Amino acid sequence: MDRPDAVETVRSLIGDRYPQAVQAWLGGSAAAGRLTETSDLDVTVVLPETSVYREALTYAGWPIELFVHTEESVRRFVQLDEAKRQPSMARLVASSIPVLAGDGGAGLRAYCSAVLEEGPAPLGEDEVRLARYVLTDLLDDLDGGGAEPAMDAVIVEVWRRAAELLLASERRWSGSGKWLVREIEALDTAAGSRYATRFHESLQTAVNGKPEDLTSLADEVLNRVGGRLRDGFHLSADGRDCS
Repeated sequence: MDRPDAVETVRSLIGDRYPQAVQAWLGGSAAAGRLTETSDLDVTVVLPETSVYREALTYAGWPIELFVHTEESVRRFVQLDEAKRQPSMARLVASSIPVLAGDGGAGLRAYCSAVLEEGPAPLGEDEVRLARYVLTDLLDDLDGGGAEPAMDAVIVEVWRRAAELLLASERRWSGSGKWLVREIEALDTAAGSRYATRFHESLQTAVNGKPEDLTSLADEVLNRVGGRLRDGFHLSADGRDCS
């Protein structure tokens, strides 16, 4: 599809709709050089004052997703994301292309970059025990077998929980969907490991009826944080481990 340049398109859109913008950043696949025919443009706009909202639209042939914020709201969303270990807001600003001239939003971008560089906080003891228990329970389901549709769902959950626990044990950011895979790939690049390949291959063999490699990989991850956990686990109603 013949479309105008992504950065110029966003610059024109911001000029049309938000002439008062402090800064706008083009993030996502466009900033990472991974645009496909179906990619949209993720655009974060910072205004001096605004209600915070998200909007999808088409402009100059491009599907665009707008994230409209103030500087204060960006910082608030970054902090909320930190608690989830998925730094979506920080990525949208730090791993992006500034669209407007000048240094507007430079301090905010530096803050987001620092958050990404620092990584998430270590898991607390209760969080580790809960993660171990949940993954142990899933592995028990996987070991027990069952109808194929249900087992496929268990396999996906074992894969996801093991991947998330691996990243958490390394104080690496996590993500959902393709971002979870990208974070594992980033870990491999930093550590010289092959986890992304191993997770991919073990998932494929598991859904084809041979879950042994996935079970082994999940146990390897669990052993990094204390191994499987069932007996002795206790969680109070307010979410605290009371064991």
